[in-house]
Amino acid sequence: MGTANRNLADTLSHSARVGSDGKRAPHNSGSADSLALERNLLRRVLEQLGSAPLKFVLWDDTEVCPHKVVPQCTLYVHDRFALWRLISNPEYEFPEMYVQGRVSLGDSLERTLDLIQQARRGLAPTSLQRRVSSALRRPRSGSLARARENIHSHYDLGNDFYRLWLDQQMVYTCAYFPTKDISLKAAQTAKLDLVCRKLQLKPGEQVVEAGCGWGALALHMARNFGVKVRAFNISKSQLTFARERAANEGLDDLVEFVEADYREIEGRYDVFVSVGMLEHVGQRHYRELGQVIDRCLPPDGRGLIHSIGTDRPGRLNSWIERRIFPGAQPPSLGEMMPLFGPAGFSVLDVENLRLHYALTLRHWRERFIESQDRVQEMFDQQFVRAWLFYLASSETAFSSGHLQLFQVLFARKGCNTIPWTRAGLYRDGAF
Repeated sequence: MGTANRNLADTLSHSARVGSDGKRAPHNSGSADSLALERNLLRRVLEQLGSAPLKFVLWDDTEVCPHKVVPQCTLYVHDRFALWRLISNPEYEFPEMYVQGRVSLGDSLERTLDLIQQARRGLAPTSLQRRVSSALRRPRSGSLARARENIHSHYDLGNDFYRLWLDQQMVYTCAYFPTKDISLKAAQTAKLDLVCRKLQLKPGEQVVEAGCGWGALALHMARNFGVKVRAFNISKSQLTFARERAANEGLDDLVEFVEADYREIEGRYDVFVSVGMLEHVGQRHYRELGQVIDRCLPPDGRGLIHSIGTDRPGRLNSWIERRIFPGAQPPSLGEMMPLFGPAGFSVLDVENLRLHYALTLRHWRERFIESQDRVQEMFDQQFVRAWLFYLASSETAFSSGHLQLFQVLFARKGCNTIPWTRAGLYRDGAF
């Protein structure tokens, strides 16, 4: 470790000893030379990260912004500890300091994040900052034990929590909006129906679903297409909700909800489907998942993977990966190929629904804001700020193209029982 890094580590260590919970600011005094160094370091970091049109106002009312930039938004840094944290790792520490209340905004969170995202577009994909950041941000392993821990930390926060801001069916994946003005409920039903049409479901077929959430897709397939479904999940809260719905709707003879990991799937099925699970699998396990799909499907079998993705290999935002979605790794299309080629599957169709996900997130965020007082009663203020940041930054990531949403339809190599055109997917009134 170089001298500069040792000095930075010592400074952060000292600040941490003073306090890092946001309740008591660390000592803010310093020599003129140290104050000038801090401001110059902050300016350099901002310029290396794309020179977003931001102005930072520090605790002593001094201002810092990138050279030759006209600020469009102001951020307030309330203590020296927060400043050094921002300098050391801005991508992670900006949301962390915002959640703790050590950094506040002079404009809306959405506008601030949009300005930052626009500036990031100018960064070369192979820039030093991105290479170093990618190397340091290693997601948690996707092993079976770790997968259970990761899923529990997010999806088992409680059905009462998610019920506050998801739609009535508790669908926690990208909706499909045939028109922008339909309700979230209608758009989620439209998504479920679109997936079923892509899979050409026929009455009596056997379907296996990996990662079924609260069960909406499995129940929709059984109710509207007459198929039998085995749906796998490792979230106890979600399975409880799904099983109650199946029993209440009289569909438990068609849908079986299994508490097990995708690696534990057994049996043969006509169709494999996974919506919103691949992001949690991890690229090192893709061949393993491909082998599971291979042993499940007959020669005329087909399947669909619905996943958040990226244009090029990279990592999820480090703060979201650690604080919200531990272990999450959205893949590029190229990184998804080990699921298909080695097992003898051909990709039939790829659709990108990223703008649909941006609109989905806007609906979720608005509903979350309406319920934030109740959320704060259930958790605390920092939890509310963290989830507002997560929802707003995710919406910005999709609207800016930083994240994608891929639906990939596939079948066995040489299978010719496939649609001749896409005409059946987008018929009027399909939703």
